[in-house]
Amino acid sequence: MSNTGYNCSAIRKFFHLGNLRLSYLDYGGDSERVLVMLHGYMANARSFSELAVRFKDWRVISMDQRGHGWSDHPTGKEYARDDYVDDILHLIQSELGGHPVTILGHSLGGLNAYQFAARYPELVQAVIVEDIGAEINADFIFADKLPFRSASLKELRQSLANIGLRAIDYFAESVFEDELGWGFRTDLKGLQVSVPQSNGVWWEDWLGSSCPILLIHGGKSFILGTEQARWMEARRPNTKLIVFEQCGHGVHSDDLNGYYQAVNEFLMEQK
Repeated sequence: MSNTGYNCSAIRKFFHLGNLRLSYLDYGGDSERVLVMLHGYMANARSFSELAVRFKDWRVISMDQRGHGWSDHPTGKEYARDDYVDDILHLIQSELGGHPVTILGHSLGGLNAYQFAARYPELVQAVIVEDIGAEINADFIFADKLPFRSASLKELRQSLANIGLRAIDYFAESVFEDELGWGFRTDLKGLQVSVPQSNGVWWEDWLGSSCPILLIHGGKSFILGTEQARWMEARRPNTKLIVFEQCGHGVHSDDLNGYYQAVNEFLMEQK
């Protein structure tokens, strides 16, 4: 497949950070404008596949963050905030020529995006943060109840329902089959290390950058409350909040068309 022009399907690529092999999908395109997409917990780079192909005037890069998708699970459970930020830095420096990018991040990816912008403002032109706050208190203890492997995809999906999860399709995006059965590509044990280090009060990072930020919030989210989202907009200059009242935590999957329109309009304003 050629790297020239715009591809409807992405090319899987890899790079190394120390002993860790990290993966991303390159949707191609000749544009010098690069949009980096960062998924949430238990998702992967392909979670944005329907969205990525719509940005025809951009080169879209969707990354499998450590412990997810085709990226390695760090053997020492290195899931600190600095580890995620360093992964983005290495992606930009080693794979994208060290030029400033725009970053779109959902949940975990949104936290990583705005923390990266605060620490490396010279590498960030704008940020889209989807449904994550400056104060985070998430609970992924349910992951311990998920089976290592299931006999069928139906059984695996049922295991998600059995522990009370509603967004079955979202969590089922990151499954695979091998000789042992159906399982999750996510480092489930690593979640119990990573999530507590993502939880916390991050106002300093949220307020630590000056680039334009679009904050997208689902009115029915279980992760971010509307009051906090409005406070995030009010406290930080150059921030625009859009609330999708009927959407949950995954706005990009609940209302793909509305989400794309909001993001595209924001990006057009940055030209």
